[in-house]
Amino acid sequence: MGRPLPIFEPPGAAAHHTGTAGLSIALGGGPQPGQAAAGPDGALALRRHPDWIKARIPSGDNYHELKSLLRGLTLNTVCEEAHCPNIGECWDQRTATIMILGDTCTRACGFCAVKTGKPTVHDLDEPRRVAEAIRGLGLDHVVVTSVARDDLADGGASVFADTIMRLRDACPSMGVEVLIPDFNGEEAPLRTVMAAGPDILNHNVETVERLQKPVRKRARYDRSLGVLERAKIYAREFGEADGAASPRLAVHTKSSIMVGLGETRPELHQAFVDLRSVDCDILTLGQYLRPSLAHLPVERYYHPDEFAEMREEALALGFKHVESGPLVRSSYHARDQVPDAEARRAERAARAAGGDVEAVPTSGGESARRGPTVDATGRVIYRAD
Repeated sequence: MGRPLPIFEPPGAAAHHTGTAGLSIALGGGPQPGQAAAGPDGALALRRHPDWIKARIPSGDNYHELKSLLRGLTLNTVCEEAHCPNIGECWDQRTATIMILGDTCTRACGFCAVKTGKPTVHDLDEPRRVAEAIRGLGLDHVVVTSVARDDLADGGASVFADTIMRLRDACPSMGVEVLIPDFNGEEAPLRTVMAAGPDILNHNVETVERLQKPVRKRARYDRSLGVLERAKIYAREFGEADGAASPRLAVHTKSSIMVGLGETRPELHQAFVDLRSVDCDILTLGQYLRPSLAHLPVERYYHPDEFAEMREEALALGFKHVESGPLVRSSYHARDQVPDAEARRAERAARAAGGDVEAVPTSGGESARRGPTVDATGRVIYRAD
């Protein structure tokens, strides 16, 4: 790209930031003057975010209603656990991301705010309680995710599947998306999840291939691409067994990438290409914001113009939907990405009004796309033309 973009240096000793003591560092908070706050990288304070990194203050009737209901139901949400800056907008749109399998992760990724350690929760009744709780929330779309549970034989896949099926029974017209771990690359857990028939199967590569080890210490780039590729294969297998009208033929796959960790634009383009080579349908791109001084530092802030350019670049490769912006996160605008989203919402509205409801048509079948080719170095190239 060539043009320089601003990197905001830590404020000097004379600079005072009032009113930030209670904020998450990801939203501009941090150590106050006089406090010792050196991180493992030697930084004495965080860079001040550029002006375009501004989160909407959570508000609105839907937001406050959902917050109250979720508190009363003791459900974990990744919106809160990971300090998502879009919590106000998403909850006001009646979209939430529920975190199952406890709140303690067996992995310690360099970017993530979710606590790590040895999990103590394995509640097989959780899917029933989640479905009963969600039934009363009136959501248009729910995203179900989890911490990584490498301590469980199936990585928690059976709990994911049971949750999906119970949500289908409780809320037939609600979009159901799952954001899954890699299950250590094992096929049986992924088959279990896909057999339950989510609308969207989301698994994040998080960053470019070169930065996988420092960012995702126990994950692998090729393994994550394999998860996305096999999810489509299994969905087709189950859908074809169901018949031509099966909604499982319309399952979309999705992945997310954070920028600002030290990657280059050519590396990002190759990541887009690699995701398209496994027929990934949906891509989200957002700015990495450091959750605390114990996490990886921000190497660069991307300007909104660059996010717009990357969106066009990705769409040209054949993605069906791309969300790209500084505050975009994996579940941002998730309800608009589900297959037949508008028809599903119309059905839900008609059902709520007590009128006759026509079946939602499915968009079964595969789009006509060229397959991937391989260049002289062995890298996969997706030909969008």
